[in-house]
Amino acid sequence: MDYAASSDIAHRKITTLRLKEMKKAGIKITCLTAYDALISRILDESGIDVILVGDSLGNVFQGNDTTLPVTLEETIYHTKAVVRGSSRALVIADMPFMSFQVSPEEAFRNAGRVMKETGCSAVKLEGGKLVVDAIARMTEAGIPAMGHLGLTPQSINKFGTYKARGTNEEEADQILEDARLLEQAGVFAIVLEKIPAELGKRITESIEIPTIGIGAGPHCDGQILVYSDMLGLTIDFSPRFVRRYARLYDDIKDAVTRFSDDVRNSKFPTEQESY
Repeated sequence: MDYAASSDIAHRKITTLRLKEMKKAGIKITCLTAYDALISRILDESGIDVILVGDSLGNVFQGNDTTLPVTLEETIYHTKAVVRGSSRALVIADMPFMSFQVSPEEAFRNAGRVMKETGCSAVKLEGGKLVVDAIARMTEAGIPAMGHLGLTPQSINKFGTYKARGTNEEEADQILEDARLLEQAGVFAIVLEKIPAELGKRITESIEIPTIGIGAGPHCDGQILVYSDMLGLTIDFSPRFVRRYARLYDDIKDAVTRFSDDVRNSKFPTEQESY
């Protein structure tokens, strides 16, 4: 279905219920990450449905090799900024490493803190059956939770690689079963990362809640990318699933070079740019 054709949904504030309505109506869901108010506002005004304050901020914003160093306090800080920059999009905060794995009660308290202190609309947790109890505790108390299956970056030291998951029958069946368990626990949507397209299709058709793919094929109910990858701000990360819609690294570098040249050659500022 053409998204523009469903203007009733397209122009309303996005909620978890709205995402389910979009799946039912066959309207694809658009998602990008953001870590500050400026980018959040641009994404929101461009009509993005979901903005994820991903723990990818550890890579993109902080320059770390993994997402593991991101803290709960840092997530709260960045999510506050993103919420200020958006009005229509559904803002979701990633629960960082070790903020939900210790116990369902600690996960519940940390998720509640994120919701209360940031004003976001939901949280996201990586993992399958091991986080079901935590998710059930959250959803029972009114904290919307999104799941995340397939490649889960917080488990990089367990996997030892960023290769695709679910490429063999046993692991594919486990991911499918985990998706069903997450749905039963109350998640409103599931991110599927770096799994075979056919598995993405199987999961999407097997559950009633939306699936958001990143390297999971075209059959998911929506797609998400890290905004800096999609805009070409990163140049040393080129996985197959990233399509670059701009080359902003080169554009920014060129602009900064021209600024420096103008300053050094006394061409900036001019009289018109002075008081």
